[in-house]
Order: sequence, then C-alpha cells, then structure tokens
Amino acid sequence: MIQVGPYSLPNRVALAPMAGVTDLPFRTLCAKLGAGLVVSEMITSDPSLRTSRKTQLRSRHDNEATPRSVQIAGSDPARMAEAARYNVDQGAQIIDINMGCPAKKVCRKAAGSALLADEALVADILTAVVTAVTVPVTLKIRTGSSPEARNGVAIAQLAERCGIAALAVHGRTRACAFKGEVEYDTLRAIVDAIDIPVFANGDIDSAEKAAAVLDHTGAAGVMIGRAAQGQPWLCGQIAQYLDTGIKPEAPALATQFALLEQHIRDLHAFYGDFMGVRIARKHMGWYLQHQTHNSDFRRQFNSLSTPAEQLRLITTIFHTLSNKELAA
Repeated sequence: MIQVGPYSLPNRVALAPMAGVTDLPFRTLCAKLGAGLVVSEMITSDPSLRTSRKTQLRSRHDNEATPRSVQIAGSDPARMAEAARYNVDQGAQIIDINMGCPAKKVCRKAAGSALLADEALVADILTAVVTAVTVPVTLKIRTGSSPEARNGVAIAQLAERCGIAALAVHGRTRACAFKGEVEYDTLRAIVDAIDIPVFANGDIDSAEKAAAVLDHTGAAGVMIGRAAQGQPWLCGQIAQYLDTGIKPEAPALATQFALLEQHIRDLHAFYGDFMGVRIARKHMGWYLQHQTHNSDFRRQFNSLSTPAEQLRLITTIFHTLSNKELAA
C-alpha cells in the first residue's frame, strides 16, 4: 500500500484534482466507488479571495472520506504557507501543491506549471509550506516547462529534499498541455531518482492501461484525471484490476443511471438550484458521451432550467436507452 505521511491509502489509484470537476459531490462519489485518494479542486492562496463563493465551495469537506487532500496554488512562498495553515484549520489532512496546471490564466500569474522554470522559487515554496503545517504535503508537477527544458527529475529530487511526502507527475510538459504522447520514460526516470511514492498521471483511461503504465514506470500508483469524467466508477475498477488481475465489468445501465441521478441531486443540493442546474449539464454531457445511443439528449438536457426538469429527463433517458439496449 502507498503511505502518505500517517495515512495508508486503501489502494494505488488516486483521482486527480481538476478545477470545475472534483468538487465535493464528485469526490465523494468517486471515493465511494473505490478511489483510494481524492484531491480537491485547486484553491487559490490569495487571501483576498478566501471569502468568495467559489473558494468557500471548493473548501467544503462535509462528511468527506479521509484523508482529506486539498490542493493550493500560488507563487508567493509566504502566501502559500498561510494558505496551507488556513486549509488545515478548515479540515485538510493533506496539502497538495499545484505545480502542474498548464492553464494560461494560472501560468500568467507565475503559478501552476509555470513555476517549474524557477527551481529556486520551487524550493522556497515547498520549504515554506512543509514547514508551515504538521500534515503531509504532496506535490503535482509536469515533466518540465517545455520539451527543451524537461527538468522533472531535478524537481522531483528537490521535492524529496524539501520534505514532500508523495509526488504526482503528469507525463507532459507545460508547453505540451494535453497534446502529444505521454513521456512514460521520463516518469520512469523520476521514479528511479527518488524514494517517495510517485503517482503516474496522463492518458490513463482503462484498467489495462493503468497496469501497463505501472509496469513501465515502476510508479507506486496511478492518478486518473479526465477519463473519470462521466465514469466515477473508473478509479475503483482500476484499483480492483490492479489488486486482483480481474477486470470488472462496467456497472449495469440501471446502476449507472442510479448513480447519475444521485450525483445530479447532490449537485443541486450543494450549489443550489441556479448553479446546480448549470453544473449538472457538463456532468450529464460526460455521462452521455459513454453511451452508445445518446441521440440529442445532451441538447435537451442543456435546455432545461430547473432541477425537477433535469431529473425527469434523466428518467426518460434511462428508459429510452434501456429499451434500445434490450432491442439490440
């Protein structure tokens, strides 16, 4: 099992932190369905935004499974240290530092993966955060700023020296964003260079792919990102396969729609009717993209404006797809 500070994770599969995706309802669902670790959406270290509705929603941990991991982002060591202390006071049991996000709006502030170009600043941030809190601190990075400046091994060694408890590595550079092949050889080099647990991340979308990546890289675990969207059971499926060698079947359609309906209800309750309806639309789109006969259901769902309408359409979609499945 993977050890992160005092926490023994139940399996080798983590859900990646994803802004706009890994809110409390989605994290709770993925953990219930077998993810060994889930990480919050990125929370800014800017104290002036601490009371904003977005930050407060991202900081909630109501009845969340342990260990509760909260990701923070920023470029100022003192602010990052204070953000870590604040979030621990709010219930975080692991602090995760974002140095992997390639989004322009994050990198423009010299945060996320932009930090990888300044190893001295990386060291200052890691040292400040690790020193500020008594809980484990983890780090998510990419393999470097660009293919010409691939310093993932050096950053990983630096992180270990600074006291980072575990490392997640997306196998592309900042410049590559989500395009091109994942650098599994670089991931292997990072694993070989350090002794702390490494989660391999990037284009892992099936149990077989996860096993192949672990075999190639020697990583302690895998971190699943975009592939879990619309498939909250995927982390659990992968974990079961890695433990037993037996690939579980996808949940039956009825089970999938029961999970979907509860997820949408939880989004309505968490965000309120106005925001909940709008956020439910993207999750519904992700669920539907995995259905063979999705017709124009996404367009219909996106046109609805109340929770009751959305829930009624989910029932209609389920019955329609069930009938097509029986007729096939």
